[in-house]
Amino acid sequence: MSKGLSFFISAGEVSGDAHAERLVRAVMERAGASNCHFSGAAGPKMRSAAVEAVVRSDEMAVMGVAEIAAALPMFIRAYRSLRDSAIQQKPDAAILVDFPDFNLRLARSLKKAGIPVIYYISPQLWAWRSYRSRTIGRYVDLLLTILPFEKDWYAQRGIHHVEYIGHPLTGEVRPKMDRAAFRASHGLNDERPLVALLPGSRHGEIERHLPIILDAVDIISAKRPEIQFAIAAAGSGQLGQIKAIISRCEHIDIPIVENETYDLISSADAAIVASGTATLETGILGTPMVIIYRGSSLNYRLLKPLINIDHYGLINLIAGQRIVRELIQNDLDPTSLSDELLSLLEPQRNAAIREELLRAAASLGTAGASDRAAEAILKFISRVP
Repeated sequence: MSKGLSFFISAGEVSGDAHAERLVRAVMERAGASNCHFSGAAGPKMRSAAVEAVVRSDEMAVMGVAEIAAALPMFIRAYRSLRDSAIQQKPDAAILVDFPDFNLRLARSLKKAGIPVIYYISPQLWAWRSYRSRTIGRYVDLLLTILPFEKDWYAQRGIHHVEYIGHPLTGEVRPKMDRAAFRASHGLNDERPLVALLPGSRHGEIERHLPIILDAVDIISAKRPEIQFAIAAAGSGQLGQIKAIISRCEHIDIPIVENETYDLISSADAAIVASGTATLETGILGTPMVIIYRGSSLNYRLLKPLINIDHYGLINLIAGQRIVRELIQNDLDPTSLSDELLSLLEPQRNAAIREELLRAAASLGTAGASDRAAEAILKFISRVP
């Protein structure tokens, strides 16, 4: 390609930022970093890959009806800034990554402005609000899906400009240290059971989940004092919040592991994991878990009727069965959580669940999804007049 390539890219939330960063680097590797310019809604990982941030997407990580309503002016400003920037830029393509409530609206505006639209990581329309597939059919030129059943789901609805490229986490989720080295580095006993605690990535999730988890830790510790715990924190922003919540609890002193989540999960005998991408990451690593989630009562009442799936946890969805237990909303309490965790540590059940998790993870395909996505995008651009 003789002339430089220009891309508009929009991603929101921690997982979308990570997926987009890998995609940007894969495109640059193929087309030449000096030959590519990316700008749009970028989180810290994307910015580290030289994406020009028209909007910082880490400031848009809001979830829940009431929370989104309160942040609506911010979202409107971000949307208008991104739309106007993209239309002025006239990129070779717009790449929208997950974040459907925001990005599907952008897709409509950008397509009407004559910008080719690629959607990377299909919105989970098979789970809820399936009517939005009409927006995909009308305003998206190429849809790149990451779950094996999604292409057929869209085909059944007459949408065929879809390419399955595999899950970007396959081959990427792996620890940097072995169990003994990780435990030694954090003063954890290699002979005692270890439970990883992953309360979520958003402020509200941590605030709702961690107190319940800590109450469950109290119950577990009273029954089996040899069990160790460690909490995963994705960055300094979470670190302060987690420390503040722990400080409210008497007699609890749990190490916080910052930016070493895969090492913690891999070294753990079991885990408590908030529903989201982390359940898939934990499944890929084969660590038995209990999946938890509690939203606000308002959010749950409003959104529950729109959900049409049997499982909340991604790893259960991919397996097509309830491999690991899910404690959602009112089912989540310290007693139920502690009972399930203690059951997970029973050797026979623990081994059986590990085997099932690894079998489900194997269905996600081979490593290299970001590379395949980059190739599909560059191939698509070459066909655009």
